[in-house]
Amino acid sequence: MVPTGSPMISPQRRLDLAVLVILAIGAGCGLVYEYLLSHYAGRVLGAVEVAIFGVITVMMVFMGVGSFLARKVSNPYVGFAWLEVLLALLGSTSVLLIGGLFSLSELFPKILMETFSITEDLRPTGGLIETARTIVTLSPYVVGAILGTMIGMEIPLIGEIRAKIFDNALKNNAGAIYGIDYIGAGIGASLWLAFMLAMDVSLAGAVTASVNLLLGIAFFIIFRREIRRPAALLGAYALTGIVILQVYDKGADWSASIEDLLYRDQVLFRVNTDHQRLVVTERMMDPAKPTVLSFYINGRMQFASNDEHIYHAMLTYPALAASARQKKILIIGGGDGLALRDVLRWEPKSVTLLDLDEDLVRLFRDEGSGSVNNARLIAANNRAFSDPRIETRFGDAFLTVNALLRNEEVFDTIIVDLPDPSHPDLNKLYSARFYAKLNALLAGDGAMTVQSTSPYHAKKTFISIGKTVRHSGFLHVEQYHANVPSFGEWGWTIAVKNGNSARDRIAELKSPPVDDKWTTKGLMLAAFEFEKGFYDDQEAIEVNRLGTMVVYRYHHNDWRRDMGIYQLAEGEDH
Repeated sequence: MVPTGSPMISPQRRLDLAVLVILAIGAGCGLVYEYLLSHYAGRVLGAVEVAIFGVITVMMVFMGVGSFLARKVSNPYVGFAWLEVLLALLGSTSVLLIGGLFSLSELFPKILMETFSITEDLRPTGGLIETARTIVTLSPYVVGAILGTMIGMEIPLIGEIRAKIFDNALKNNAGAIYGIDYIGAGIGASLWLAFMLAMDVSLAGAVTASVNLLLGIAFFIIFRREIRRPAALLGAYALTGIVILQVYDKGADWSASIEDLLYRDQVLFRVNTDHQRLVVTERMMDPAKPTVLSFYINGRMQFASNDEHIYHAMLTYPALAASARQKKILIIGGGDGLALRDVLRWEPKSVTLLDLDEDLVRLFRDEGSGSVNNARLIAANNRAFSDPRIETRFGDAFLTVNALLRNEEVFDTIIVDLPDPSHPDLNKLYSARFYAKLNALLAGDGAMTVQSTSPYHAKKTFISIGKTVRHSGFLHVEQYHANVPSFGEWGWTIAVKNGNSARDRIAELKSPPVDDKWTTKGLMLAAFEFEKGFYDDQEAIEVNRLGTMVVYRYHHNDWRRDMGIYQLAEGEDH
């Protein structure tokens, strides 16, 4: 007997509450699928910013399509029950399907070469092979469209079910539906950022799909009397459950095997961090020499062990040689410790290194980090991070330099070794505002160098970086370049605040102050020379101010043009 005055929840309200809870959890799953698929698309497509925003856009558009298609479902109970099992099936396998298609497109030329004894210099390209690759690059968007359509059907179907529960559509408050959906999506986003971002993508998909499957089962139990042909539905749930268990158990291995096919060399190990995907590969070039290690972040090569000394010498040596002193050095980026290794040859008193990703630094600092054999990576930087003169700080460099400014610190040399501005988040680190901060940190007789992408592949980006540094108050700003076989032609920007230019200071040296077994005075001076007419168009190239995305857009268009997929805008010159 219920005590007098105690509130009683009607059966309708209990059903309604159950439906809203199911909707909220389903919304969280949908948001995770959206992030997971866009995150993985960025990895396999390479153009991270285009893939992430493109997949999210496609999914949002097709969520609208799904809302309209939901009207075609005559029985919302049956429709929702089947929708959850289909979401679970595609959600758990989507990453493997996309990865498998990309791997097959890479394997196809190799199979032809082995079948017909074709040598590497005659590797098949173009025609059918290029068409197949183009089709494969659309697969993340196709899968995103299908998932988006199914996710978009959930709210209208729940709305129909609530209307039937209350037997009156007017009592079906749409505000409650959308409110609980937004809350569920927000919780899903929080779980993705807190726990799932560093997970293997196939494991994250399997975990999310299992939640979808459990939602479907709970929905079936609650509304089993409204569902026709329950045996077929239960069979589908059972088969999907088996698939999810297989993906959960073996998906990481399958995903790794698929990913390995995307690299020409053997993959030694791979590590997910909260910020990025790290992969190390190995290639035998000469049986008498150590194998070549290549390091990738999100599918983009960062260095190869056989020629990284060229890149890091050109990054560090000119600025250090042009500085009046080399006692206090600031390195921004460079979490692999290779620039740090070269800086330590100059016997500084202290070096401050700022990097975003602590897990990346740990990989190049702590042996056995991440349960991988990273001894050769640590040996490559001569255990630079173990030097007591090194102070490492983690966080977004745009913000972490503020602490140095507040402490009124001054550095003899600043070396900026950041990734290319291939993502909107990186654009601010190539802005006039950021370089102005570094200007304030640099000693009056010091020098700063900035990694400035390829002057050959991304000419507008390269020149814009130089103009942006000049706009930030430096007296002399120059650019130089060198050939790094793994990357091709690469470039840097060097700046000083007072006195002679960096080039003139290097020219005054009688001999290189430090012997790094590669750099010469003549080599450095020759690097400042560019072909005739290289800077003819620089007046039309913009400075990158904070928030303008100028360098990001230049970089995006430069590399698309270089790959042959850039289309000229109306009125644009060739």
